[in-house]
Amino acid sequence: MPDANTIWGFREALTRARIAGRPAIEVLFERFDATLAAAGFLAMSGQIIDASIVAAPKQRNTEGEKRDIKEGRIPLQWTQQPAKLRQKDRDARWTVKYTKAKPDEAGAPRVDLAVPAFGYKNHLGIDRRHRLIRRWRVTDAARHDGALLPELIDPNNTASDVWADTAYRSKANEKFPADRLLRSQIHRKKPKGKPMPRRTARANARKSAVRAAVEHVFARQKGPMGLFVRTIGIARATTKIGLANLLYNMRRLVWLRHQIALA
Repeated sequence: MPDANTIWGFREALTRARIAGRPAIEVLFERFDATLAAAGFLAMSGQIIDASIVAAPKQRNTEGEKRDIKEGRIPLQWTQQPAKLRQKDRDARWTVKYTKAKPDEAGAPRVDLAVPAFGYKNHLGIDRRHRLIRRWRVTDAARHDGALLPELIDPNNTASDVWADTAYRSKANEKFPADRLLRSQIHRKKPKGKPMPRRTARANARKSAVRAAVEHVFARQKGPMGLFVRTIGIARATTKIGLANLLYNMRRLVWLRHQIALA
């Protein structure tokens, strides 16, 4: 069993490594995806797109330091304190995660919760049939989910449906799959100032039943796999999260083969 220093050294080497000019972790992931296809686990039945925040240690910075970081500058006092600078993650960002509150027992609405979070985002595209990760990207936590949709679409999926929540709903994101003969199953938003039409609500509910599969992927990573970024910078975070995505697929492959053996 390798110790913590060995694992750290491996991740550092993997972060620095490039294959044909590309980050090594991306190439390794694609090679394993090719292995999945060769084993018969093709991307099938459509694809589901979503993103989840991966927490990192919170940064306690002054307003001036925050402003410098957002504008791409290193705060002056940090440059004079190299040890402090090494411990500051200038790539991670704060964001607010909204949790929709359910009505109380009497049916009265409750106040929605806004929970601040700091770290990165793991943007995923999984196939509906096997629930394997096919595409992924890592950004800071403040990056809008919908902006990543074009990068997460898998052109090799055998079906045309694309599921995603309302964060991905935009004219550009409706046009992108349509131009590639894909069918959008992205949730529709509630009309501003009006109740949600019953027909739209039913359609969204049907889409949610399919889209929920991607939430199980995130739950597996954050629960049993304990995914948390303790490194500094987006390059290391990408390696850490990319390895988690690769490991998820490896474990999923073992489970899928076991299910076939039991059949």
